[in-house]
Amino acid sequence: MPSEEELQAEIERLRAENESLKKPTVRGQMSLKVSEKGALSVYGLGRFPVTLYREQWEKLLGMAEEIRRFIHDNDQRLKKKE
Repeated sequence: MPSEEELQAEIERLRAENESLKKPTVRGQMSLKVSEKGALSVYGLGRFPVTLYREQWEKLLGMAEEIRRFIHDNDQRLKKKE
């Protein structure tokens, strides 16, 4: 069972984390974070973070040129969020 000091330290840590999550992010500003389960989360792309495990990111990044080509080839069909 955690001591009262450990519980108080955890409460302070959670309060600080909560405050940092409340801060508005600058539109277009992205940030990276390692999730509790060890995945990489990218914040700032939309309402929710994009979270993938390392192997998934490496696979996706390996397709970067193919994705760029696909976007270019399908430019007229793809919507742009402004």
